[in-house]
Amino acid sequence: MDFTMIPKALTHQSHGTTFLFRFTFCALLFMLPASHALAQLMLYPTRVVFEGNQRSAQLELINNGTETATYRISLVNRRMSETGAFSDITAPMPGEQFADTLLQYSPRQVTLEPGTGQAIRIMVRKPADLVAGEYRSHLLLSQQPETTGRRSIESGSTAAGEIGIQLTALVGASIPVIVRHGPTNANVALTQLELQRSASGAPLLALQMQRSGTQSVYGDLTVSFTPRSGAEQVIGRANGVAVYTPNPVRRALIALQPSSGLTLSNGTLRVTYREQAEDGGRLLAESQLSL
Repeated sequence: MDFTMIPKALTHQSHGTTFLFRFTFCALLFMLPASHALAQLMLYPTRVVFEGNQRSAQLELINNGTETATYRISLVNRRMSETGAFSDITAPMPGEQFADTLLQYSPRQVTLEPGTGQAIRIMVRKPADLVAGEYRSHLLLSQQPETTGRRSIESGSTAAGEIGIQLTALVGASIPVIVRHGPTNANVALTQLELQRSASGAPLLALQMQRSGTQSVYGDLTVSFTPRSGAEQVIGRANGVAVYTPNPVRRALIALQPSSGLTLSNGTLRVTYREQAEDGGRLLAESQLSL
């Protein structure tokens, strides 16, 4: 799930005169930590996959904040980079197939009081001549500015001769919606494992996830270390890691947290990539690095 914080309104006061600037914030997006966003908006599930004859699904929204919030819902098409970052796109590249023309959803906008929820129903309609493969778009929930009870810009508290800026941050979230049609398959390999150090000296494991086939992969990465004369210990995790079609490679960097006194040498690092438990927990890939 992808979260963004979008400044929507900027108030500028100078020499006792107030000016209100409004703009559509398209290019500049600030990434908001998921823990902050989740404190205000809870979503379940965090991804929707249609397979076989499934034709409908439901997304649950809950306002976990302390204020009423309005969210506008739309479908957008996004491309994943090799580092996992997303960018909005309009035209597909070779191999990219979007699901927006296959999907319908309702409602298009919701207003949630604190502690209340709303179900979003998503339906898929496939044309008879749909080519087999995987199609993906993202359901975007954009928080809308409140239009009632807004303070007049003429009554600002900034004193004459001072400059004041008021920035309103609105939280948005998006989840992937995937439609798989006909036979699809995927394979993934974990390659180029390398033990690195951060600027502060903390250990990191760099690796590449190499995907092939006609569908995305999604699961949890777990890193463990086995000393030559000791038991295996889990020292790192990265949950909910995806490699979306048509990307053949995703580069990952996992922070490692060995227990006190454990030195990452004279042993073996093992990294596994598994489906999440609710998807069956199947092992998708495994690799080792001797230290």
